[in-house]
Amino acid sequence: TIHEEFATALGSKAPSYPAVAEWAKRFREGREDDNDDPRSGRPVSVLTDENIELIRQVVNNDPHSTYDDIIAETSLSRGTIEQIIHNYLKMKKVTSRWIPHQLNDEQKQERVRLCRENLAK
Repeated sequence: TIHEEFATALGSKAPSYPAVAEWAKRFREGREDDNDDPRSGRPVSVLTDENIELIRQVVNNDPHSTYDDIIAETSLSRGTIEQIIHNYLKMKKVTSRWIPHQLNDEQKQERVRLCRENLAK
């Protein structure tokens, strides 16, 4: 069988019998490739550059925006928004405002200056 030929040639890396049977069926039906048919519904991943940029713009336009505000504006799920904000934009909510989680050198220097100024008082 075709599966046995795969197993002989590929050993443990051979595709499973059901996978080979499905491929054989598709080719018997006239398919010329093994690509999946297009599927309806939501895309598998919504972590696209466009969605990341969209959320970045929403947060930059209104740093006080809540998850509900962002959901209403983008139609993305809360989980997707949380993942983008924390993992891609590296931001966190501090005193009801979105701020970068990592400071750049200029921001660090400003914090040091303010701390020294407060200590000198």
